[in-house]
Amino acid sequence: MNSRSDKLIPAAIILFSVIPVLGGVLRLTELGGGAEITPDNARFFASPVPVVLHAVTVSVYSLLGAFQFAPGLRRRRPAWHRGAGRVLILCGLIGALSGLWMTAFYPKPADVGALLTGIRLVFGTAWAVFLVLGFLAIRRRDVPAHRAWMVRAFAIGLGAGTQAVLLSAWIAATGPLGQLSKAVLMLASWVINLVVAEWILRRPVRVPQGAHR
Repeated sequence: MNSRSDKLIPAAIILFSVIPVLGGVLRLTELGGGAEITPDNARFFASPVPVVLHAVTVSVYSLLGAFQFAPGLRRRRPAWHRGAGRVLILCGLIGALSGLWMTAFYPKPADVGALLTGIRLVFGTAWAVFLVLGFLAIRRRDVPAHRAWMVRAFAIGLGAGTQAVLLSAWIAATGPLGQLSKAVLMLASWVINLVVAEWILRRPVRVPQGAHR
């Protein structure tokens, strides 16, 4: 059972992360390759450091974090789990803080209004706070609280994957997004991820005898 979970769960998360990770790669290629500056990308060329930090750290967070959901790997390699967790907390905090900076200070595209800006600020802040709470919990050896906060943080960090699916489906079905529709869909994406996270946390967990806690 664990052998299947060790493969299927990380694979599903990585598949779900492909679109936002590729988006980050394309953005970095655009910045590094001297692409034409347009109204849509001018803010990134004017201040590239936040978007570069965000693209790199969120990609690492999504891909490396997928393997933290492999139960057998966590038990067999506890040192790896702890080391990867430190990297994830650092990448997550940089990803959250760089995202908050871009939300607050980058010029807003036409389809981003005050509602979406507020939503991004709330969830970016929650992402950072959940990571800090997860870190503090494991420092006091509260493993259940650590797990809960880290799963919630990962749900927010993986929001871009859900947003890519929902926004693409909306555009295919109805056409371009407006400020309100984009804000509602992005909010729905984060809410969906957090609902799934809470479902995962509330599932009965069978712990084999002799398993590491």
